[in-house]
Amino acid sequence: MKIDKIEVFGWEAAIRGMRNPLNSWEKSDSKYSNGCIEIGNNDKSLMQRLVLAGTEHSKFMRYITVYMDIEAPLYWWKEFDTYKFCEKNSTSTMHKITSRPLTYDDFEFDFQSEYRTRLINYINDLISEYKRVDDAKRKEEIFRMIIQDLPSAFKQTRTIITNYAEIRNMYFQRKNHKLKEWRETYIDALKSLPYSEELIMIK
Repeated sequence: MKIDKIEVFGWEAAIRGMRNPLNSWEKSDSKYSNGCIEIGNNDKSLMQRLVLAGTEHSKFMRYITVYMDIEAPLYWWKEFDTYKFCEKNSTSTMHKITSRPLTYDDFEFDFQSEYRTRLINYINDLISEYKRVDDAKRKEEIFRMIIQDLPSAFKQTRTIITNYAEIRNMYFQRKNHKLKEWRETYIDALKSLPYSEELIMIK
């Protein structure tokens, strides 16, 4: 599993909106430069109080937008898809699965085995046959076999957009998950975000 191309936006609007209810904009002390932010003590204190007061008070967290690319196995994406405040744009298994032979690098296998080698070779034989045949009915049959027999360890890359509110939710729900992809790779990525300790992990 791999996570990269992380970008974070929206700090200025989030802090401005956070101060709208009490018209306290003059108390804001954060500094912005070239898309980067240095959160001032006044703003940080208010942010943390609102976060700890609950999701109905910390709406500003939804304004802090996060983009990232995630390459992960299908069994991980199945769980990630339970989160609804995320948009995903993925590589297409439907369009590209027959474009080339598969290798171990296409899967999130912890180790190689004779069974897995046979499975990959079997799918590659189907891919070769799919490319050879002209009969539309047989082509559909082969394609369905490939899709149905593809292991859930097959990796897919998605570009996602989410926000600090949803990320905070994910952090507390998944930091002790039985899948190491959650506990390690994804949670480590969340910890690397700006002000993650102060806003995402605070409790």
